[in-house]
Amino acid sequence: MVINELLEKSRALMKGIPYGNPILESILILSKLLDKDKVYIYTHGQEKVSEELANEFMVLVEKRARGYPMSYLLGEKEFMGLDLHIEEGVLIPRPDTEILVEYIIKEINKNHKGKKISLLDIGVGSGAISLSLAKEFPNIEVYGIDLYEKPLSLANKNKESLGLDNIYFFQSNLFEKVDPKKKFHIIVSNPPYIKTKDIEDLQKDVKDFEPLSALDGGSDGLDFYRKITRDAKNFLYKNGLLAYEIGYNQSQQVSEIMLKEGYYHIEKLKDFQDYYRVIAGRWK
Repeated sequence: MVINELLEKSRALMKGIPYGNPILESILILSKLLDKDKVYIYTHGQEKVSEELANEFMVLVEKRARGYPMSYLLGEKEFMGLDLHIEEGVLIPRPDTEILVEYIIKEINKNHKGKKISLLDIGVGSGAISLSLAKEFPNIEVYGIDLYEKPLSLANKNKESLGLDNIYFFQSNLFEKVDPKKKFHIIVSNPPYIKTKDIEDLQKDVKDFEPLSALDGGSDGLDFYRKITRDAKNFLYKNGLLAYEIGYNQSQQVSEIMLKEGYYHIEKLKDFQDYYRVIAGRWK
């Protein structure tokens, strides 16, 4: 079978998936198996592939047709220009989170440029936020915590791949294992923020395959914002920044939580769809 025939067979199998792009995804899967770029696939449509590779390809395509996320199939995801290893059991990084990272980059350049500051990332997942900031600012100290071993293992794998030595990952249930004497200039988090009752309405590739622990924010989606906002005060320097990614309709509620706990100068940032997706405040 030649490449074009294989792609057509794949496209037909994945046709109708509401959350996918059958043509592009077929090309990406085959590119991964052949260890070639997309251009090669486009320009070598009549090249024959082995029966073994064709079978392996179709197994992955069938998996995708059932809703299995592309990032898990490929084992990778691009985030802020970094190629991150991704594995099942860890939340897949989203473009929305890049807005949060870009906000923190601007904050550091504006108020801490050239300084050796400390930053804490709560709920590291693949390490996307921590790694992006550690890469951008080699002089800062980045700490990342997560409750589960799987994301910590993957984050450390990504750390090693990127050759970073200014980042430290460790296991902790929120601030439980953080040194009570430690202070941070910035605390950042993309916590679980989906309402428990809304999880069933998520796309199949999210609700059926990504970790529930990284999605479920409790009955109103705000459980982690309350806990982190309350306890972060004990770990922030004066005028230190607490910054979150939030759900598209949570800006007012999270603002109120932060104001009630005594934070000031609350800022909100919108995404390209005009929804507030980042909120930040300073501790007095």
